[in-house]
Amino acid sequence: MTDRPRVAIAHDYLTQRGGAERVVLALHRAFPDATIHTTLYDPDGTYPEFRDADVVVSPIDRLGPLRRDHRSALPLLPYAVSRLRVDADVVVASSSGWAHGVPTTGHKLVYCHAPARWLYQADAYLGDDAGRTVKARALGLLGGWLRRWDRRAAASADRYLANSTVVRERIAAAYGIEADVLPPPYGIDPADPRRPLAALEDWADDGYLLLVSRLLPYKNVDVAVEAVRGLPERLVVVGSGPLEARLRSQAPDNVRIVTDLTDAELRWTYAHARTLLAPSLEDFGLTPLEAAAFGVPTLALHAGGYLDTVDEKVNGTFFEEPTPAAVRAAVVAGRDRAWDAAAIRTHAEHFSEAHFRERIRAEVDRFLE
Repeated sequence: MTDRPRVAIAHDYLTQRGGAERVVLALHRAFPDATIHTTLYDPDGTYPEFRDADVVVSPIDRLGPLRRDHRSALPLLPYAVSRLRVDADVVVASSSGWAHGVPTTGHKLVYCHAPARWLYQADAYLGDDAGRTVKARALGLLGGWLRRWDRRAAASADRYLANSTVVRERIAAAYGIEADVLPPPYGIDPADPRRPLAALEDWADDGYLLLVSRLLPYKNVDVAVEAVRGLPERLVVVGSGPLEARLRSQAPDNVRIVTDLTDAELRWTYAHARTLLAPSLEDFGLTPLEAAAFGVPTLALHAGGYLDTVDEKVNGTFFEEPTPAAVRAAVVAGRDRAWDAAAIRTHAEHFSEAHFRERIRAEVDRFLE
């Protein structure tokens, strides 16, 4: 017999607020006694609920600049993950490139958000910086070694789960592993309190287009900003990232960019939106589900994870390419369409946290039994 923990959780890094971090919170609610192991942890940069968890960090967490910019730590992360030896019967690794390599004394169940973009979709990940920046050159030099490390890490897992159909296909292509699909929960409860956002209160009555995204090249936020230039529609962009300064300098008067929202402010922002814009190539289409929880429809790129979460008969429509012209045409075409808000909310309920919790516990129980 052993007194080691039955279940532990591993995640790449807890330095930001995004869909993957919400999944870790859902995992912790499913396994409240589990310790969370991660390479870098910035309590002020990620969701405050992590302060209530037992978070174990790697040695590189002592380097403050890396906590504030985890992308700078990229070449060090294989080393950092290898130092996160997890003693548990089962470790659930929430991974988009690193946590699947965590060593453990027990079984390893990987919940994969995507094989590492910087290794298998480097041009899309780096955008206009491809081949020019120090980070791009480092990836070029280290790419072969990192891919070999990454494939060994994948092979160390007992079982893989993918968050979407497209990610299941990418796992098979990158690793030769067959994974089942388990969609993550959308993570926002519209019944929770809302707090008005002062920067948007004058737009609330008439509604607006909404885009919720990190401001990275492959997210195509610049495409959406350019698409609404000159239109009567207003666009609210919620997010932060390396492109923030450039987007602010280019944004027309009918675009506002807001950052650092609390969950209560984000709920208010969703509740007053007319339509969500989703122009990026996503591994999982999370924001259409968050919008659907408030009865808000989506205009999405016809690709990637949105294929799993947008139903053209219920909660949204597609445009075929991420260009200003295509997005603009979709916005204009969708002006007069009537949507059934109740049906949209029902669609979101199929991706509830209760369903996710039931499935992930059943997966873990296979190993515990």
